[in-house]
Parts: sequence; structure tokens; C-alpha cells
Amino acid sequence: MTTAVQVPEELSARVPAEQRGPGLDRDSVRLLVSRGTEVSHHEFVELPRELKAGDLLVVNTSATLAAAVDGRVGDARVVVHFSTRGDDGRWAVELRDPDGAGTTRARAGGPAGTEVSLPGDVRLVLEEPLTSRSPRLWWGRVSEADVQGLLRRHGRPIRYSYTDRDQPLSVYQTVFALPSADGAGSAEMPSAARPFTSRLVAELVSRGVQFAPITLHTGVASAESHEPPYPERYEVPEASARLINAAKAGGGRIIAIGTTAVRAVESATGTDGVVRAATGWTDLVVTPERGVRVVDGLLTGLHEPEASHLLMLEAIAGRAALDSSYDQALRGRYLWHEFGDVHLILPEESARSRHCSGNCW
Repeated sequence: MTTAVQVPEELSARVPAEQRGPGLDRDSVRLLVSRGTEVSHHEFVELPRELKAGDLLVVNTSATLAAAVDGRVGDARVVVHFSTRGDDGRWAVELRDPDGAGTTRARAGGPAGTEVSLPGDVRLVLEEPLTSRSPRLWWGRVSEADVQGLLRRHGRPIRYSYTDRDQPLSVYQTVFALPSADGAGSAEMPSAARPFTSRLVAELVSRGVQFAPITLHTGVASAESHEPPYPERYEVPEASARLINAAKAGGGRIIAIGTTAVRAVESATGTDGVVRAATGWTDLVVTPERGVRVVDGLLTGLHEPEASHLLMLEAIAGRAALDSSYDQALRGRYLWHEFGDVHLILPEESARSRHCSGNCW
């Protein structure tokens, strides 16, 4: 898919799958499967047929925060998106303007010293830009130490204008989400895992598919500017590292559920291809030049042409395969964004073992 191609507005998923009609559930989305340039079309509930015993799915257990809070700068209304908690107690935040339709539009951050009044007489003071590349995100200090409490009392999930309405926080939690002991979480949902249900997970396990949990707390996406990802907190536990290494040694495929899972596990993988337990901050950006060391496949949403995540997809699938799959996604009217359809990228099979269990293009 070339960057000149634009996604039609009507292909934005405006509400979760389970709200589109009676009898539907989270897994009532479509699944595009690509193996090289071979593309097939499925329903997400068919995922177990596309995997095999010995495959291992790397899943992100980060819970989604109610990270959007109303505030004021002087007399002007703003919405603060709390993105990432720093080690020094500050938060990376983005200030946005209400658009009058229940969502927000981009707003220039700063200058340093800007004070934002938040509910409960809480004050946020902007101190410095997060990076020199973009004025969008700023490090800010909050007068109340319990920011997680502020979010629980006054926050709501971040949403953008392509969605129809606010949704409860439960809509933005995946089946794998676990509360963090320190209250940390993701500003935006690790959405590739959203279609999974407990029923589907049980079926996968019964077929011999394994799961390795990792954690990466996602920050606020650059909805308008599509900047490269900035540093995020992650953890790959020792048990998961052992699972991944054992599955790889046994010939199983390592399939990341979402780009966040790729970033975390590749950050913990050495040049020797061995995954080791790791925790901290990662600034890794996976590109075709860097490549991947352990991940064989990826389940992900559909990304807009300007999105930096497409570089990661190209590193895993290759450019020709990515162009082919996105062409078919557009032709097939797949839905984009966090409530939309999903794309499973698998390694290209040999001619002897290749098969097509759906309608191949």
C-alpha cells in the first residue's frame, strides 16, 4: 500500500463489534490472513484453524487507564491525555482542545510553566517537552501524588473523532489485561488483542497453542502526526522468556499479538536470537533495516498509510506482502482502528506445505 492511498472515512469502526447487532461478541470481526503475497479472508473465530500446536502467542497484559481528564488553562477548556508515568513521578501528557462533538483536536503544548486546573483542585504544571522532535507531549508535574486515583475518579478512556460516542472503560480492556501493582497501565488499549474472548483462548489452548504474557504500557498515539514511538515501560518475565525460547527451539512459530508485544519481546532478544528476562524502558523502533530476531508472525489491526507501525509490519512481512494484504483489505472493505478488523501475518509456507483454508486471492 503506497502512502498516497487514503482510508475511506466509512471504513472507520465507530463502535465495538458487540454493539453492531444482536448476538455479536468481541470476536465478531473479520480476519485477513497473509502468508507472503497470498491472502485469504476469514472470520476471527476461525483463528484456531490458522494456527497449529506448538505455536506461541505473545500477549500484552497491560490494562487500559481512563487517561482523559477535563481541565482548564485559564478560561480555556482543555482535555489532558495522561500518557506515561516517569520514574521521577512526572507524567508525559498531551493537551488537546475539545472539538464540540465529545472528542478533541490537536493543540500546541507549552510553554513551560503552563498551569492546568484539574478536578478536585488538582494542578498540573508543564515543565519541558518530552522530546526535542515534537512539542505534542510534555513532562508535567501533578500536585496530587495519586494520579491513578485522579484518573479513577475523573478520567474516561481516550477516544478520537472516528468513534461515535464515549464507551465504558471495560470496552477498552482486553481479555488478557491485568491490574498492575503500582497502578500503571496503558493510555490507549493494546487493541490487537481486543477480539479475543475467554472461549476462544480456551479453544486455542486445547489445540496446543501456548501463551506467553509480557507487559508494555502504551503511551498516547500520535493520531494526527504519526510520529515514531517514544520510550515506553515494559517487562518480559523470566517464565515467558523461557516459554518463547523453548517454543522456538521446538519449531513453533512466535506470533506477537499486537505491535506492543513485538516491541517488548524484541527489546528483550539478543543478537543471538535468545530472549532474556528484561524490565525497564525501551526506545526500540522496529524497521525493515533492523528486522526482527525472534518474532515470526503478528496479529495486528489495520494501520493508516502514514502510521509508523507499518515499518514494523514491513520488517516482519516484507513490502510486497504488505502491499498485497492492504490492497485486499481496502477492496474487501475491512474496518480500521481499535474496534475494527484484524490482520494475521504468518510466515510464507513452502510449496509442499502451503494450503489455503479460505477464499484466497
